[in-house]
Amino acid sequence: MNQHVPEITLNDGLKVPAIGLGTYSLKGADGVKAIAGAIDLGYRLIDTAFNYENEGAVGEAVKRSSVPREKLLICSKLPGRRHAYQEALVTIEESLYRAGLDYYDLYLIHWPNPKQDLYVEAWQAMIEARKRGYIRSIGVSNFLPEYNARLVRETGVAPSLNQIELHPYFDQADQRQKDTEYGIIPESWSPLGRGHHMLQDDRIARIAAAHGKTPSQVILRWHTQLGSIPIPKAGSLQHQKENLELFDFELSEAEMNVIRSFGDGDGSGRLWGQDPAEYEEF
Repeated sequence: MNQHVPEITLNDGLKVPAIGLGTYSLKGADGVKAIAGAIDLGYRLIDTAFNYENEGAVGEAVKRSSVPREKLLICSKLPGRRHAYQEALVTIEESLYRAGLDYYDLYLIHWPNPKQDLYVEAWQAMIEARKRGYIRSIGVSNFLPEYNARLVRETGVAPSLNQIELHPYFDQADQRQKDTEYGIIPESWSPLGRGHHMLQDDRIARIAAAHGKTPSQVILRWHTQLGSIPIPKAGSLQHQKENLELFDFELSEAEMNVIRSFGDGDGSGRLWGQDPAEYEEF
């Protein structure tokens, strides 16, 4: 089975699918099986991170799948404790060794850790890693607009993608608008709010029934119509298949607004309080 998934062109020319597979907590033999199955099903964008401790599982799944490596887009992320220039370069090399890959298609700075104030140095290392052929496209994760502006101001290079917490409770409208000024594409982590009661809400159920879809499909479609790339984690074949079936229906503007209305409007919709200005990841 190979679902038709539209592509989005990043500001550096790389084309990426409009939905990807999140792999957080998919580890070991079961993780390899789930990820390889997702690739065979039609997923081409696979998201991992150094701190997920499953880059090896992702690499093994790539080897076991029926899809040639060059048709896949594998993304990993630099941990906060490795932002110093030389440490960042070594960590990227270690990421590749862990996965058994020659290159990553995307590599992101996982969190800015502004109190350490090394994210520009980490970005300079990412630029060098791209020159060396370790990475095809470089981006960030959880970067506020002012951090992206600083990267551009000090290096002249804008991130291609910003992976951010984005779901109906926190639609990140201001962040998305400001990132657009640099051509930065948003990517949604925790797009379904990690099982929040939103999936049982009657308003979502009515929209889903109108389209013959599930609540999860409706919310993921909302993301794609916002122009963001959702990367839901799914270990079961059923959920993986369901999450791909988003591109044969379209939400009306009224339906989009119903889903958007889940946010409280005061910017405090983060589910875990991980404000990038304060939260630090190591």
